[in-house]
Amino acid sequence: MRLEMNQVAGKTCKYMLILYTILCVIYTAHYFYVSYTGAHHDIYPRARDPNELTAQLQQEPIHHPAPEQAFEEHTVAWSNAQGTVHPISEEFIMSKVFANAMGPNNMIPFFYRAKTQFDQEDITMATLVTRNRFPVLARLAANYKGPISAAVHVNDDDTKEDVLKELRELYAENPAMGEYVDLHLIVDNYDRQFNMWRNIAKLFARTDYIMMLDVDFHICTDLRHSIRSNAQVMDMLRSGRTALVVPAFEFIAQADGEDWHTFPTSKDDMLQLVKDQKLDMFHRGWQKGHGSTNYTHWYESDDVYKVTKYDFSYEPYIIYKKEGSPWCDERFIGYGANKAACLYEIFLSGIEYWVLPDDFLIHQTHRYPEDTRRKERQYNRKLYSNFREEVCLRYARKFYASGEWETSRAENLKSECQRIRGFRSTMMTSTSD
Repeated sequence: MRLEMNQVAGKTCKYMLILYTILCVIYTAHYFYVSYTGAHHDIYPRARDPNELTAQLQQEPIHHPAPEQAFEEHTVAWSNAQGTVHPISEEFIMSKVFANAMGPNNMIPFFYRAKTQFDQEDITMATLVTRNRFPVLARLAANYKGPISAAVHVNDDDTKEDVLKELRELYAENPAMGEYVDLHLIVDNYDRQFNMWRNIAKLFARTDYIMMLDVDFHICTDLRHSIRSNAQVMDMLRSGRTALVVPAFEFIAQADGEDWHTFPTSKDDMLQLVKDQKLDMFHRGWQKGHGSTNYTHWYESDDVYKVTKYDFSYEPYIIYKKEGSPWCDERFIGYGANKAACLYEIFLSGIEYWVLPDDFLIHQTHRYPEDTRRKERQYNRKLYSNFREEVCLRYARKFYASGEWETSRAENLKSECQRIRGFRSTMMTSTSD
């Protein structure tokens, strides 16, 4: 009798275990179906081999979503090497990623994705675009014929549908847009969040190196070839410790800068225009903005050279490594100091600025809203003054904590931050045991 009872109990436990297993399988299948059907991002485990992931992405078809279908909610799945998956709404993640920006924002990465599969060591033009600059973006795509990551801002009002229609027409009319431009859409009512837009363009760039470029500048030379064919310069970029400066110019007579077809395409032709006093450094009336490039030296140079007289108002156009470089501070809203603050932090982080000897940009003339610029500059000037102190102290603490204070990485910070009143005493207090 006792033996029979044990056999019955054993069978019961066996059947219950089988039933439990079946229920677990059904529940798991239902969970994944509910969580990952509809519009979502593919799940790529964070522990996956990057080479394997890149190969898979290159084999996938490229989709150009219809704008009216692109505003669906998306899910991002985080996973580990054991396959544990945690889904989070993309909107929630982006609110953290851009926590210092004004919000909420409706941000759609890869609203249009370029057909071309880019070489990992190519240089992406990371730029920001508003509605009145769509034709300029199309010209950049046709001229550069390389990867472009464009953050496009659209006001969330009754003009939105018209703007989206213009974007569709832009891609339909210009094959270079579809070939080379990854377009990331920001839909909100917050104008001139320039640093946030720069961060979006950088975040979703698909190559190792980016150029922080204002879309109004025309690339006059084949800088991709001159950089990628130079082993020394490529090694400097790969190190993550170098940002390459591309000198910027503008025509003295603004009317001369309206037709990019007339721009010089070689350094010799450009130098002749400088001698003829038709061309000069960009914003020559504001020497602090580009003077550190040392244009006098550039005119005679045939090799890269280091920027040695840095100014905190310096605003060059740079090419640098995407991974490991600082992001632009998103508290700077509107005109004035936004780009300078971004470049200042890059410099303090230990990245040196080196000037390319043969490549250059020329500004394409357009009208500036001077009244708006003047008011916003007043506010951002105050913000930048505090920001400089803040970022000096933050990176100084970082270098002390990581043991890099006595290395070359801290040299930029030491030379620049010692000019700030009270920095030395503050450092001694904050780092003392």
